[in-house]
This record gives sequence, structure tokens and C-alpha cells, in this order.
Amino acid sequence: MNLQTVAENGMFAPRRIAEALRTTNDEIARTAGLGRDAVQRKARIGSDRTQRRLREMVEVLNKVEPRFGSALIAYAWYRSEPLAGFDGQTAMQLVQDGRASDVLDYVDAVDAGVFA
Repeated sequence: MNLQTVAENGMFAPRRIAEALRTTNDEIARTAGLGRDAVQRKARIGSDRTQRRLREMVEVLNKVEPRFGSALIAYAWYRSEPLAGFDGQTAMQLVQDGRASDVLDYVDAVDAGVFA
């Protein structure tokens, strides 16, 4: 997912992320662990928390997209594939809990050949 296509005025734009992933703003909010207002109100879209969660989600998707060949398949993995060593939680659940760095470390370990 090209960062230029999901950004607007120097910020991550939920609408553009939703368009790139062929889903809705509400779904983007849910998968990033945000409330509906966080992706609808301009003041909330620009908040540190909203931008951080959107950035974390995009970082994870960009990290795994080459493995799957498309952003849509990477998004499906993000939402549905339980990760070994995380009690069956998905990348989405970990990002929602503020553990995006754990997901990125997990993907790096798997890419390096370490069984995670």
C-alpha cells in the first residue's frame, strides 16, 4: 500500500485507507481499534491516538503485503490469521491492544526463519 495513496494533508486518511482496502471507514476504525468518531470527525482524525493506530495498521500491512502479493490478502491475514505465540490472537487484535511492535517483531522473526 503506497503511503502517498493513503495520506492526505500530511496525515493518514481513513477514507483513503478504506478505498485502498475496498472496505468502509467504520471497518477501518474497528480494525485499528478506534471508535467510529475517530475516523469521521476532522478533529479526531488528526489526533495523535488516531494517527498512531492508523500508522501501526498500515505498517503491519506494508510489512506483510510482499509475502501475500496484495494489500487485500494482507488485510485478510491481518484480520483473521491467529499468530503463534500470542494465544491465538490475530495481528488486528494485537494492534487494537496497542501491541503493533510485537506484530512487527513477529513478522521480522518469521522472515528471518525463526519459529515464533
